Amino acid sequence: MAGAQTVPGSGTWHRIGASATVVLASFAGGLELLYAVLETGPRGSWRAADLVGGALACLALLWRRRAPVVVALSLAVAASVVASAGVANMVALYFVARSRSLAVAVAVAVADVAAGWVFWLVYPGNKGLGLTLIVNVAIAAAVTAWGALLQSQSALLGAYRERAERAEQEEALREEHIRATERTRIAREMHDVVAHRISLVALHAGGLEVAPTHEADGVREAAALIRTSAVLALEELRGAIGILREDEPRSLDQPGLDRLDGLVHDARSAGQDVELVVDLPAAPATDGGVGRDVYRIVQEGLTNARKHAPGEPVRVAVTRENDGVEVVLVNPCVDRFLDVPGSGSGLIGLVERAALAGGTLRHGLTPTGDFELRATLPWR
Repeated sequence: MAGAQTVPGSGTWHRIGASATVVLASFAGGLELLYAVLETGPRGSWRAADLVGGALACLALLWRRRAPVVVALSLAVAASVVASAGVANMVALYFVARSRSLAVAVAVAVADVAAGWVFWLVYPGNKGLGLTLIVNVAIAAAVTAWGALLQSQSALLGAYRERAERAEQEEALREEHIRATERTRIAREMHDVVAHRISLVALHAGGLEVAPTHEADGVREAAALIRTSAVLALEELRGAIGILREDEPRSLDQPGLDRLDGLVHDARSAGQDVELVVDLPAAPATDGGVGRDVYRIVQEGLTNARKHAPGEPVRVAVTRENDGVEVVLVNPCVDRFLDVPGSGSGLIGLVERAALAGGTLRHGLTPTGDFELRATLPWR
């Protein structure tokens, strides 16, 4: 709003109050020194000049944070002849010790002790020189040590605070990395699941297209299978996308070895000729680990077989191999293929999945001309 005045905030008022307190306390100490402590000092008009000089010296403390060393040395010079500046110079020394190195603070402290010696030479009627030097050295040493100690404490607290902030940042980065890794894994699961369902839809539709006759019951059955596969694909896709939109992604429902029969049943219902052989121990207890990987490998292998060798038989074997599980899918190679778009990364994803599980996956033509997908995964 035009003409509005800026009101200082609480931090500004705090700084103003602190500066006023420092200036007034320093001048009060200088007055105490001038009127009560010194045995001899300026008299008459010289005392009035001393008061003015002490007031100006105390006002110089307003710049104690911007130029602490300059202010401290200037007040040391002033304190050598102005009695009421004898406290302001020690206050300035404190701020030098708080903000500068110990060597600089000691140098300023030496200048303050020298100022006390010069003041004794100007007014020799006070206590003995030895006592004056001892008192000035003790005060300067105490002020320097106090300021240096508080500076070290502040630096230590700052280091702890910085370390805590860095730890929080590292933890946030670690969580973000975990979240990104989980999202990537879920995206791969989406590819495997949706590609499997869509290939079933394409296979059913292709069967309708090439069938020489279309009986009502057959068309109805094929349409029902297409609808079921499409609905399942949409539901699984919706669930995966919903997870990816959340702040904390969680794992999708993970199939295992116990669902291989259902996977093969779906493929057979779509007209795919699949032979499944499972020869594993009675209690695998691997559904959360290798069971999931075996399921996805078989799922992707059947999907590829439907795309690139439609109508051809597929043999699937899941057996125990030494300390691991071996998965083998074999199907004949043919020239025809199902016109279904794909990402082209299915087999690449399977290779990565097997590698992450600590196993291997190979694929290619056999000496008999068949296409073979062979994976070996550790038993865990």
